[in-house]
Amino acid sequence: MDFHNDQRSRHARTCLLLVLVVGLAAGCSSTKLAYRYADWGIVWWVEDYISLTEQQKQRLNDDLETLRQWHCSAELPRYQDWLDELQADIDDGVPSRSAVAGHQQQLFGFFPPLLERATPVAANLLESLSDEQVRQLAENMERGQREREEEYLADTHSATAEARAERTTERVERWLGSLNAEQHQIVEDWSEDRGAQTEIWLEGRRNWQQALLTLLEEREQPDFRERLRQLIVNYEQARGQAYQAMMAESRVSMAGLMHDLLRASDTTTLAHLQDRAGELKNDFAVLACEPA
Repeated sequence: MDFHNDQRSRHARTCLLLVLVVGLAAGCSSTKLAYRYADWGIVWWVEDYISLTEQQKQRLNDDLETLRQWHCSAELPRYQDWLDELQADIDDGVPSRSAVAGHQQQLFGFFPPLLERATPVAANLLESLSDEQVRQLAENMERGQREREEEYLADTHSATAEARAERTTERVERWLGSLNAEQHQIVEDWSEDRGAQTEIWLEGRRNWQQALLTLLEEREQPDFRERLRQLIVNYEQARGQAYQAMMAESRVSMAGLMHDLLRASDTTTLAHLQDRAGELKNDFAVLACEPA
């Protein structure tokens, strides 16, 4: 249960096009609608950063449709299998800590194939950028970075931790329903113990963006695509050692948080999780792999 998905992926998921494919579905009230029109959503998102030509938009749309077709036929069945396993575990009661960690590991395993397949989509677009478009991208990424720093960083550590707890609660409740008093306290304690996690995440995000801009200066070189693939697939490395260490610890901590929340739950919470998993599984089952 990747409730940390918004942060990672905002992560495997800061990549220019990539995690939007997943992020749109996660943030939309209709998974089916978001999935069918993810390509248009990504184009709109890209144009928040770069003013595309009509030719670039058409190429991007075509590439995204090819990516969606592959994802629908090859990856959605894997998601359904995972949801079957999740529901089976919940049927037996509160999953063990190791079982929760196993589900988290499965979810993280879904990202590498998507990143590999999405890399050519990003490469086709980035290779076509003019110098002016690269300048636009740099300016808009810097603007976005400042906005996130203003949104996520408070004046004190305690205020930052409190805001992090609120965001975590909102994400968790999508799956578990309203938390009880004990669960709220678990989230607050967990958030307080995260230290400088938010600051490290923001620094890592800036490091990755700078690495991308540096690479774009050499986008006409023959090794550009392979270097871009390394930057996208091995995104944690580009974000720095502090980020890598934080993420390794955070995965363990997040799995522990999920287990503690489930342990403090009641039958209503488990039923809500079952229902949510069932809804997603049904959505995936009826998504026809046909042109949007």
